[in-house]
Amino acid sequence: MAVKTWKETSAGYLFTGPMLLGVLVFTIIPLIAGLLLSLIDWNFVSGFDKMKFVGLNNFVRLFHDDTFIRSFKNNILLLIVVPATMLFSMLIAIVINKKVYFKDGFKVAYFMPYISSVVAVAAVWRVLMHPTYGPINQFFHSLGMDSPPKWLADPNYAMLSVMIIMVWIQIGYNLIIYIAALQNIPKDLYEAADIDGANVWEQFRNITVPMLSPTTFFLLVTGVISSFKAFDLIAVLTQGGPANSTSVIVYYLYEAAFINLKTGYASAMAVVLMLFVLLLTFLQWLGQKKWVNY
Repeated sequence: MAVKTWKETSAGYLFTGPMLLGVLVFTIIPLIAGLLLSLIDWNFVSGFDKMKFVGLNNFVRLFHDDTFIRSFKNNILLLIVVPATMLFSMLIAIVINKKVYFKDGFKVAYFMPYISSVVAVAAVWRVLMHPTYGPINQFFHSLGMDSPPKWLADPNYAMLSVMIIMVWIQIGYNLIIYIAALQNIPKDLYEAADIDGANVWEQFRNITVPMLSPTTFFLLVTGVISSFKAFDLIAVLTQGGPANSTSVIVYYLYEAAFINLKTGYASAMAVVLMLFVLLLTFLQWLGQKKWVNY
């Protein structure tokens, strides 16, 4: 019996070992290193002998850094993308899930932006939102608007432009998840509601929304985390400009670490970002007990 138990234990470690090793090397060790680096002042190009312990000075500097505070506020503003994307995705999913023609074609069309190259997406939207010759502003001119927004070139509209593009990109992923969830709702519930005389709105409010709540919670948590990891689109499209109007924490962290070579300062940003995302996730986990139906 002991030999059999040992073999089963060894087989378990053999199968889980590569994953555990990956988590150790790519998650736990970098996490510990980031926490330690946040307490030092160091330029990684200069070598280990140039490390200088500064304690919590990096964190104190962060909250006196106007660019960091602006980036943090921009990240909070980006949270609007999450419910907006979920709302549009849910409504589109409900329509597509009905008996419509070319259902699979619609799914592919909406999902394409999500799997497309960020560089290609940014290039297309940069042309569309060109302040002078872009099709969007040309359309506004045709309606008689003399001075339409300059979109990505205007600090007042640049973040809104980025948010519009992010919603457009992410609708496809949320749509597929919602369609899968809709197809798992028992049809008996709708038939019983019809018999009871419930109209479309009452069925949506009392059946569809509650039955989709676990999926909505999943998309909410992952969407919030994803919004705080926003980097690639901003790096390609605006580089945080104009005037830091689209700078977010991850992009500012990248600039601090790999352009200005402030490794410790960038690590402090990463620690603050991690703690804030953990706090938001914890609050969402507590709140879901009141509105998620399993």
